[in-house]
Amino acid sequence: MATSGNQPPALRIYAGADAFGCELKDALVSHLRSQPGIEVVDLGTDKYYTIAERIGQHVSSARSGASESRGLLACGTGVGVSIFANKFPRIYAATCTSVDDAINARSINGCNVLAVGGMGTAPDEGVRILDAWLQTPFKAPCPASGGVPWPEDIQAFLDTSTEEMARIPSSASNCAICCLRKGMEFEPVAIMPGAEMKIVRESPTSAIVKFAAGSLEPAHHHTFGHDVLVMKGRKKVWNINKGEEYELREGDYLFTPAGDVHRVKYFEDTEFFIRWDGDWDIFLDEDLKAAADAIENELGGNK
Repeated sequence: MATSGNQPPALRIYAGADAFGCELKDALVSHLRSQPGIEVVDLGTDKYYTIAERIGQHVSSARSGASESRGLLACGTGVGVSIFANKFPRIYAATCTSVDDAINARSINGCNVLAVGGMGTAPDEGVRILDAWLQTPFKAPCPASGGVPWPEDIQAFLDTSTEEMARIPSSASNCAICCLRKGMEFEPVAIMPGAEMKIVRESPTSAIVKFAAGSLEPAHHHTFGHDVLVMKGRKKVWNINKGEEYELREGDYLFTPAGDVHRVKYFEDTEFFIRWDGDWDIFLDEDLKAAADAIENELGGNK
């Protein structure tokens, strides 16, 4: 890590590779660790699709804040890892074999995961590609623009492009759970303001639940353990028994054991599928004001 004091890093980079890319990845990680303001989280070496899944998941689910999160992946060609990383929302992975590739990918596409090929890119060239990728802002002049600022019409397109791309996975879905949810009539959950639920199976209980942005679940527990799969939105769960916290977004899964006391904050309108191992029940361990105060303290006022 190349940061000092208690200041958060300006950039956190999750790095990984397969066996064909590990030597190049190691050289690039070493270079990154010599740069100020960059924290490197090296996830090591695994099968190209496995390591790409891990990097994609980390960058996709990274919480916005003082630090920006990006990814660095290497395999034999750089293509395989980019394919699998791009399966996650808000991931814009690009295989770059030259400095111009890296500059164009950052300028035009807001590339946040750099993929490189260990069989075709020497470490010194990899460092040049990496530096170009790090130093190029989104929408900057680049080789594709002839090195001059983009015309107004293209600049206007780039202003909205990444936001529109991020919505594409949720615009249509063949997911069985999402299809099941269509046309459902939800009922308010009186004990949880902002919540609505539709039970689709009894004991073991399955349900679709939705919470409005800004809602809280006070600390509570259940008789039975439960699985949660987030369909859309963003929430944070604090498991008080374990002293752990989990930030969940679309596609994320969490199991909470029976009896574990947990509280939840919803940052966006959120829907999730939930399955209890038995009947549905809930026991509150605090009131809404105590929950709001605890969450305010946890988040340091950053809502």
